[in-house]
Amino acid sequence: MSITSRATDDSFVPLTSRISSRYPPTGRPTTTATSVAGQDIVCAISESRGVSSIVGLAFVNLATAEVVLSQICDSQTYVKTVTKIGVFEPSEILFMNTVKESKLRYIIQENIPGPIFTFLDRKYWSDKMGHEYLERLAFPDELDSLKVTLGGNFFVACCFAAVLRYVELELQCAFSSHSLRIRLEPSQGSMTIDLATIISLELIQNLHNTKSKDSLYGLLNETLTPMGARLLRANILQPSTERVKLTARYNAVEDLSSKEDMFVSVRQALKGFVDADRVLTSIILVPTNRTVQYIEQSVNNVIMLKTFVSGIKKIYQALGAAQSDLISTIRELCCPAGYRAVEQLINATLNEHITYQSKPLDLRNQRVYCVKAGVNSLLDVARQTYKEANADASELVDKLAETCEMALDLKYDTARQYYICISISDAESLPDVFINVFRKRSRVECQTLDLVKLNQKITDAHTEVISMSDQTVQELIRDVCAQVSGLFRVSEAIGMLDMLTAFAQLATSYDYIRPELTATLAIKAGRHPIRERIHSSKFVPNDAYATPQTRFQVITGCNMSGKSTYIRSMALMTVMAQIGCFIPAQYASFPVVHQLFARMATTDDLDANVSTFAAEMREMAFILRHVQPRAMVLVDEIGRGTSTTDGLAIAVALAEALLASNALVWFVTHFHDLARILSDRNGVTNLHLAADITAGASKMTMLYQIAEGPVPDRRYGLVLAQLVDLPPAVLEVAKRVSETLDGFAQRRNSSSRVVTIARKRKLLLSLREQLFIARDSTMDDESLRRWLLELQNDFTMKMAAMDQEMDSTSDSLSEPAEHQTSIHSSPVLDSCHRSSSIREGSKRSAAKVGTGSEPISIESDFASETADTDIVVLV
Repeated sequence: MSITSRATDDSFVPLTSRISSRYPPTGRPTTTATSVAGQDIVCAISESRGVSSIVGLAFVNLATAEVVLSQICDSQTYVKTVTKIGVFEPSEILFMNTVKESKLRYIIQENIPGPIFTFLDRKYWSDKMGHEYLERLAFPDELDSLKVTLGGNFFVACCFAAVLRYVELELQCAFSSHSLRIRLEPSQGSMTIDLATIISLELIQNLHNTKSKDSLYGLLNETLTPMGARLLRANILQPSTERVKLTARYNAVEDLSSKEDMFVSVRQALKGFVDADRVLTSIILVPTNRTVQYIEQSVNNVIMLKTFVSGIKKIYQALGAAQSDLISTIRELCCPAGYRAVEQLINATLNEHITYQSKPLDLRNQRVYCVKAGVNSLLDVARQTYKEANADASELVDKLAETCEMALDLKYDTARQYYICISISDAESLPDVFINVFRKRSRVECQTLDLVKLNQKITDAHTEVISMSDQTVQELIRDVCAQVSGLFRVSEAIGMLDMLTAFAQLATSYDYIRPELTATLAIKAGRHPIRERIHSSKFVPNDAYATPQTRFQVITGCNMSGKSTYIRSMALMTVMAQIGCFIPAQYASFPVVHQLFARMATTDDLDANVSTFAAEMREMAFILRHVQPRAMVLVDEIGRGTSTTDGLAIAVALAEALLASNALVWFVTHFHDLARILSDRNGVTNLHLAADITAGASKMTMLYQIAEGPVPDRRYGLVLAQLVDLPPAVLEVAKRVSETLDGFAQRRNSSSRVVTIARKRKLLLSLREQLFIARDSTMDDESLRRWLLELQNDFTMKMAAMDQEMDSTSDSLSEPAEHQTSIHSSPVLDSCHRSSSIREGSKRSAAKVGTGSEPISIESDFASETADTDIVVLV
């Protein structure tokens, strides 16, 4: 998971002179991040254990008292890590002394040969110490925000501790309290998603049941290989912001989903594919102390390597009909010519029929016979001994069965090796020759003394065979290691192919459509990807529309009306679009989002001794500190944990700050005054989730449909209270109080000339935006003429209503919500022909289009209502 930054790389000023002469000059040329070669920047690196690579980086500049931190979800070739280190060009890189022989260290040393490599004790990398340094050295006004970020980035915290402790103990330098500039930045080319957002949106795991598949990762994980599953997870945590890459993935998914034969062949070829990353990693890692277990595992590794290499050809053949550039590139990487040298080495050493087996006895036999006969004459003799000992065991059991006149089965497991299995009906009275007897429900397991001796003989023969095979196997491994970089690239290509075929599987199974990348967020009949699977027959799709003039959307509505589900679906579909997946909608276009923040409803954090309100304020402080114009922000019911007055005041202030950021914001609230206060601001639109309340308030039906304007019935809370049978006297008092307060608010908030002028300005800006969209569209003349007439009529009616309002002398006039239909007149095309014609204009000028045979209404700013609402045309 990567972290956002408030500054660019240019703020990380390189040193112009050295503090110490102990660093030899590197002689490296300057780059965009440096003005003088050989600077005093020290970097600490830490990576996660296992195959999935999460790398933490900490850079400290001793001349400018600045620290830059980054945590990267990287591939097995560590491209992003090497790129990040190359930007800053550190003079010294710190590693744990336990990773001297790690692949990461060798890749960095090969690609960045200039820095000094220093290896420190593991105790330097302490996340607890990192938090202590943060508490002592960070600027006071940034401390709370940095705590939130560092708490969700373990490897960053460890590197932060290591680099500062090294500076203090080895370089004899110390920073004064609260004087260190600490900046966290993501790897380039990916969306920033903080830990709280990952959890609240259930991107990786379900909030209520960690074993449930009801999360975005669980939904999308139709992969068949471990490499594909890891790549999918890394992409969900760091969605791409590169349009070229995303377009290539869309083309690949479309290519796979439109060619059934190729799709089926690829899925079949991927089934049972070994974990190539783990195999290759185990080959290049050599322990200091070689044991018999390591020697056995080495033989297992080369067998798995053979299985991996032999499976590549099936992928290459399955992709014969590929047309997209990305699929063609994957096929080229899987070309037999690329791994022929490795295949020849394997074929010259290993038997052709050898494959990896999961059963213990089969695997042991595969290890014994993996090396070809004739390579080593002593090995052939040892194998003959092993073969004869196994034959003796089988013969012993056959003779024993004849002697005892009972059916005996010879079985094998890793712990006991060979043992005898007897049916429970034949084992009522066992002869004394049987030892180590284990009685189970349907059988008896036992051995004999002769069988135990034979097991020992077989073990000795097996150990001798493995030891004699080791020299040949190690020579093979050394030769393969020279070619391992190409194999890693093939592994990554297969992981990418697996992820793309998973996306194609989803697209064909659940009617997902290809999204477009424009400057406008426009969704027709969008569906929450997770909820749709749970409530497949009942889920109500919704539309959405957001442009610069409708970037801040205030959403009100009854409790349980679907407000949270609506805004979550926006975020999940955006993440899906930016990992290359198709979208659950009839039409969808998205701007490229660089940051995603979600402040969803929370409860008290007992572990941190933080109340609901304090948790809200802490998360919002983090968002405000890091939000940038190309961000998407979801805020769900802010300010509810304090008094009504303070809550509204804080909600308004936060809304103003987010509105000024120019980010796309969905702001869910029960503060009706917030919708009224912000309604005349440029960029703000009001939406609500519709509900049907009967005349006598005896029944409330949630429609789960987004609609224009604020919620029409402000007293839905009273209706809900009535439905749960509160005493009538209590309800009557509550109703009188509510009506009285509404009357006060209406008189206090009566229309004024200033408010009407603000509304006119907002209407004119909306008209300007739509005319620019129409100018760059590719609609035919007749369609454009009809749309302009509709736009003209709509604009004239709204302007006339505002003029009448300005001339009115009544103080009791309220805001004419009924005239807010389509505040930005966000039009949606009413035919497939219009949709395709607008598409080109949308790409050029942030146009929004819809598809389908019927037009849909677009709610104020968010194209939101279903297909049977007001008809407006969106260009």
